[in-house]
Amino acid sequence: MRTDRMRESDNVEDRRGVGPGMAAGGLGLGGVVLVLIYVLLGGNPQTLLQNMPPSGGQGSGVSAPTGTRGVPADDPTAKLVAKVLGDTEDVWADLFRQMGRAYTPPRLILFSGRVDSACGLASSAVGPFYCPADRRVYIDLNFYSELSTRFGAPGDFAQAYVIAHEVGHHVQNLLGTSAKVDAQRGRVSEREMNDLSVRLELQADFYAGVWAHHANKARQILEPGDIDEGIRAAGAVGDDRLQMQATGHVVPDSFTHGTSEQRIRWFKLGFESGDVRKGDTFSVPRP
Repeated sequence: MRTDRMRESDNVEDRRGVGPGMAAGGLGLGGVVLVLIYVLLGGNPQTLLQNMPPSGGQGSGVSAPTGTRGVPADDPTAKLVAKVLGDTEDVWADLFRQMGRAYTPPRLILFSGRVDSACGLASSAVGPFYCPADRRVYIDLNFYSELSTRFGAPGDFAQAYVIAHEVGHHVQNLLGTSAKVDAQRGRVSEREMNDLSVRLELQADFYAGVWAHHANKARQILEPGDIDEGIRAAGAVGDDRLQMQATGHVVPDSFTHGTSEQRIRWFKLGFESGDVRKGDTFSVPRP
């Protein structure tokens, strides 16, 4: 991937080595480990943390702890993340202008071990995630080693796909899609809520593809094999594949992110079309 053609974002906070504040509530580390399989790409932590009060309320966790800093110049992985984030800012700002809207970019928090967000206290075991309450993306960069070695999805574009997926959740938040889904909690069955979660995740995959389409059209950032890296990453974290690896069997009604085939298909559709209007995963009978 041609990162030399991508702008580095200023909206990155490096909290690695900075411990989270003591939370009044939040998810304990043991509880986080139990949901590892289902949140490797973060998704909507409000679904996972719905019974956890925000740490001191939605307002806390928004301010960065003392000692946070920008991206170190000698950290290539962190620099890659900042460049991908910057490129998503450029693409989505332009697409929102075309929709007659203003795009407010998310902050991205680099952390190690655990982090306090407005969605609660979370360990790195939950993987990258987006918190709608504070409009921030959180990632422990050690996740990329897992993605490469454990899940067989190496490469810089695989890493970019992860960030673009989480930014996709931010787009959903700005457009009101996340709030509409969250409003159904308690009104529909668990099975129906899981289906809505899958549709939300697949749309974020689609938006990741939309970003890649427009970034490449504007700046020719892609090199041979990049899209294949993204496809491998999307397929690696399908619910069916993860459940089979973990338990030896698959329970479709418990899916929250979509199958490998679905995740690949929606990512490819976003990349091939670049048309935000084609990403309505909620209107199709079977996404």
